[in-house]
Amino acid sequence: MTQLTRATETGPAPAAAPARRRFNRDAFENRLFAVLRVVVIVLLLIVTLFPFYYMGLLSLRPLDRVLQDPGALWVGPSEVDLGSYASVLAPPASGGQGFLVFMANSAIVALGAVALTLLFALPGAYAVSRLNFFGRRQISVLFLAVYLFPSILLAVPLFVFFTRIGLRGSLFGLLVVYVSQIVAVSIYMLRNYFDTVPVSLEEAAAIDGCSRLGILRRISLPLAMPAIMANALFIFMIAWNEFLFALLFLIEDRDRWTVSLGLSQLAGSIEIPTTVLMAGSVIVTLPIIALFFASERLLTEGLTAGAEKG
Repeated sequence: MTQLTRATETGPAPAAAPARRRFNRDAFENRLFAVLRVVVIVLLLIVTLFPFYYMGLLSLRPLDRVLQDPGALWVGPSEVDLGSYASVLAPPASGGQGFLVFMANSAIVALGAVALTLLFALPGAYAVSRLNFFGRRQISVLFLAVYLFPSILLAVPLFVFFTRIGLRGSLFGLLVVYVSQIVAVSIYMLRNYFDTVPVSLEEAAAIDGCSRLGILRRISLPLAMPAIMANALFIFMIAWNEFLFALLFLIEDRDRWTVSLGLSQLAGSIEIPTTVLMAGSVIVTLPIIALFFASERLLTEGLTAGAEKG
């Protein structure tokens, strides 16, 4: 009774202090890296895309507006002027730069280089990857070593050789040079991918009576489609943008110029307005971008294609 009375007189017991929230290091790091990832991606996009954006912006603005306000980062609908593109694409007889002819020449050479290089590189890479022969390991190193030689070392011998056989100044001669320069590294790249294709799939097809050529066409090539498409894009970009051999072989005949020669002519002339130069740069860049996005689906579809027997 006495203890109860003392408890009543002293009042209720004080509430317990709330527990302190412990610092969660893992959650803090996850949130920090999530924010940093977004910041880094945005910065990389700005650094990468801003030059292309400004290039396209200059190509759409009239020259007088560019001279008045060269730092403007936006063009209103009323200021859009496509005259620079018309000047770049128009033939020289009409006062233009003739880029339609240059693009046609580059397309012929680039697509031809892709077709011929893959025609030689695919069976060569498959043979190096699957067949056993003397020097099999060393030959891959030799293929890569060929590509390590600077192009300038081969420029003069190739120039003299193709002049003597009468192919200098022709698109076919330039195509042969491109194929000879690219086929070695293409074989090296494709061989590494063929090594990742399971041999068991090819053995199962051989048991079912499929020939070596049939195995290559039905099993190996569909599975290697991502590497083939990536290699084709690599070859196309090299042939489309190459300048040194195009300058040596085609400089004498303007009708056979490629886009790299045409663009260098625009950049090296003080009479060409900046807007025309930027329009030519946009025209040269767009086919590469369009080809990449057009083949993006094929780069991923080939990952599993051909794995099932049907």
